Amino acid sequence: MSFDSILFYLLAIVLVVAAFRVITANSPVTGVLHLILAFFTASMMWMLIQAEFLALALMIVYVGAVMVLFLFVVMMLDMRSEGLKSGLKVYLPLGLTVGGIMVLEMAFVVLRSWGDAPALPQPADNFDNTLALGTAMYTDFSYAVQVGGLILLVGMIAAIALTMRKRSDYKRTNPGKQVRVRASDRIRIVKMSSVVDTPAAPESEGAEK
Repeated sequence: MSFDSILFYLLAIVLVVAAFRVITANSPVTGVLHLILAFFTASMMWMLIQAEFLALALMIVYVGAVMVLFLFVVMMLDMRSEGLKSGLKVYLPLGLTVGGIMVLEMAFVVLRSWGDAPALPQPADNFDNTLALGTAMYTDFSYAVQVGGLILLVGMIAAIALTMRKRSDYKRTNPGKQVRVRASDRIRIVKMSSVVDTPAAPESEGAEK
């Protein structure tokens, strides 16, 4: 078995275990940490097949967006900063373990170029990963891309609805009333003179004397 195959199965095992822990973790912090590990492992698997653009996009976009997802979880659960600071020592070993595994995965992938593993078939000199991906997404799979965008929009609306359903400190808008509004309902014109006569100030007692 070649080094590429061993590395692929190792990354696959880590990815499956991390994904399983995402949906079975009792704590949202634990689930988010395993989700970061799952995204990073999938990125290393993309790197193995020389899909550098997809690997970088997965790390930059999704791993970066996990921080936003974490903020959504904290906002939905109404977690206090005191509770987060108190749990730092509890989640520190898990965070260090996840970070160590990510470093080892990157080291394995980088050292592969200097190992004895057989080289993968090299693409043509004029091959462009970004161009090939864009052509496939917006020509052959354009309908699937539109469906994915619609699903993301529905998920965003659902997250906002779940966050705001029990709050009473914000104003609701009624689109029907906004459409039927008239200028006379919102604006009142008042005629006022440009010069206002001010009464003369009374003279002091000293001036009268």
